Amino acid sequence: MNGFNLFQRASRAFHDHPSLTKLLIVCTVSGGGVVAYADANGNGAPAPPEIRKKKVVVLGTGWAGTSFLKKLNNPEYEVQVISPRNYFAFTPLLPSVTCGTVEARSIVEPIRSIVSKKSVDISYWEAECFKIDAESKKVYCRPNGQNTNSNGKQEFVVDYDYLVIAMGARPNTFNTPGVEENCKFLKEVEDAQEIRRSVIDSFERASLPNLSKEEKERILHFVVVGGGPTGVEFAAELHDFVNEDLVRLYPMVREFVKITLLEAADHILNMFDKRITNFAEEKFKRDGIDVKLGSMVVKVSDKEISTKVRGNGEIKSIPYGMIVWSTGIGTHPVIRDFMKQIGQANRRALATDEWLRVEGCNNVYALGDCATINQRKVMEDISAIFKKADKDNSGTLTIKEFQEVIDDILERYPQVEIYLKNKKMSNIVDLLKEAKGDVAKESIELNIEEFKKALSEVDTQMKNLPATAQVASQQGVYLANCFNRMEEAEQNPEGPIRFRGEGRHRFRPFRYRHLGQFAPLGGEQTAAQLPGDWVSIGHSTQWLWYSVYASKLVSWRTRVLVISDWTRRFVFGRDSSRI
Repeated sequence: MNGFNLFQRASRAFHDHPSLTKLLIVCTVSGGGVVAYADANGNGAPAPPEIRKKKVVVLGTGWAGTSFLKKLNNPEYEVQVISPRNYFAFTPLLPSVTCGTVEARSIVEPIRSIVSKKSVDISYWEAECFKIDAESKKVYCRPNGQNTNSNGKQEFVVDYDYLVIAMGARPNTFNTPGVEENCKFLKEVEDAQEIRRSVIDSFERASLPNLSKEEKERILHFVVVGGGPTGVEFAAELHDFVNEDLVRLYPMVREFVKITLLEAADHILNMFDKRITNFAEEKFKRDGIDVKLGSMVVKVSDKEISTKVRGNGEIKSIPYGMIVWSTGIGTHPVIRDFMKQIGQANRRALATDEWLRVEGCNNVYALGDCATINQRKVMEDISAIFKKADKDNSGTLTIKEFQEVIDDILERYPQVEIYLKNKKMSNIVDLLKEAKGDVAKESIELNIEEFKKALSEVDTQMKNLPATAQVASQQGVYLANCFNRMEEAEQNPEGPIRFRGEGRHRFRPFRYRHLGQFAPLGGEQTAAQLPGDWVSIGHSTQWLWYSVYASKLVSWRTRVLVISDWTRRFVFGRDSSRI
């Protein structure tokens, strides 16, 4: 009613004052003309077309993929994340989850929460990639848990401009019979939760009446296969869980509990300093953990595990209640199929160059456990290096000429620096003098054959990077920094090979920087091997481990949760419920 009255008043005002009517008509016509002129001319030219963002598809939300997403800050990309796991998990704490030292939810962060804080256009789909077509730049996916069928139901295809493969790896069973069916693995959060339930179930079953002594011993025999960091840490965590918490709740079966660690090599923790290896083996012996070295698993049944003793070839059968398999990593089926497609079928992982680009593919990058860097050998480029250094084309190389390309060589071939360190030489010039046989002469000249001789043993120092979270994280950060500058540089991160073309790299090749490694050994004791061959073992190192791991967690939320879990364990012990 009020609106109608207002309309009547306005009508009378225009009727009583004709000048208002004229003014309204003029304004309307002139305004429409301005709008029409703006639409037609657009400041004198048609509106520029919207620039299409380049699409980056990221497969995986592990260490490599998440580190890449966290550091990517170039808004010129449209990023699509595809992974069957909608969270990032802090995997170094998985052994702690198996025994309730840390809760599973405390070490995970939803991937949507991580990317929502970014200014980059990033979206996530919970799906599984089952095929990669690099030629047509497409990835084929299906919703998580769906199987491929003849009609392709619910499957979808995603186009990309750049593909980042960070799918990680799966446990390597080495095709040992019975492993897939009877062993438990420790790669995912769900694996740790399942192991925790199995440990509690074993104690509950062993506590039931009418069981023989032999059956109780079998049920409470926990076997760990693999003496690497994960296997050793899990064995230590399990020992603490049993002796600090479970024996108080299950006193009647305490005497039947046994933990066995099987390792095919001569020692556990082979990648660590010998001081750490010896300390770990002695500590496990004192704690009652049975470490069997030189024992290769050849078969696993539902109640027994068969091992072959290296040396005499004797086959032994060991009854068990639960087995945790931790012996290395294997390749996902989709990665294997992709490797066949691009001619890498005989490799154990995707081969990339030093800029993390998959060899033989354009705009496809791989990082983390699913890939390995195919480091270029010095001897492959020896002639090009010599020619580049010999600027006067004299056929010989003086120290002065070679000094001008030393930095390039050390950057392109990191094995040179490792070789010099092992030879205890201060620089590469000392190596050339040694090859010439006259270390006192400063004006030496080397021909191509003498130059080859000087560097002939350098490539023996080449080693593959370990499949660790530290490597994957650094690769993700490196590739994100390349992508942040890629459009500015107007070229791919790999750049030209320095000794084959003119100019320098726009992007330096990836170089892994080892920051040290820890090996928790139980009983609030940890071993650490830090850069500079510094080794620390004991209770103080355990507190260093706490501080480093807390600082590396992905968010303040996870830091608070993990620290509160550690505090709860100190005060109340570990939870032994089956949940």
